[in-house]
Amino acid sequence: MSGPLLLPDVPDEIPPGGLSIGETAALTGLGVETLRYYEREGLLLDPAPRDAGGRRRYRRNDIAWISGLIMLRETGMPIADIRVMADLSRRSGTEAERLEFLERHRERVIEEMERTKRHLSAIDKKIDAYRLHAQETQAKEAHAKEEGEQPHGHDDEDHGTR
Repeated sequence: MSGPLLLPDVPDEIPPGGLSIGETAALTGLGVETLRYYEREGLLLDPAPRDAGGRRRYRRNDIAWISGLIMLRETGMPIADIRVMADLSRRSGTEAERLEFLERHRERVIEEMERTKRHLSAIDKKIDAYRLHAQETQAKEAHAKEEGEQPHGHDDEDHGTR
């Protein structure tokens, strides 16, 4: 493969003969079936090499690529887009297309992060409102206890926390 292929770092413990599918699954956190699916769907750069017994052996570059796939999936890239990225990465001279593709994905990730920040802010406001309501309720109950009154239960009034 020619052209720059920037991949995540991989642990140094990968033996020259590579790792089995189970070892690769354990290392990457993916399931064995997911690794097989990625290969079937053409998401790997090349099919995993096989040993004399026909078992897959994942080498350093394979594992680095799989780590990159995980990053793309975890940032919301659809399988169809990962397939396009894999196809581009197999061909030299496609660096500008890869750059454009990743820049578009980056923008989508930023938009999603901003949306998530807005949702988190709304959740924080709800939490603050419920905490305030709980504190007010505790204060009323404590006051009632000091006065020797029976607490009247919870106030069913809507405090804008629903």
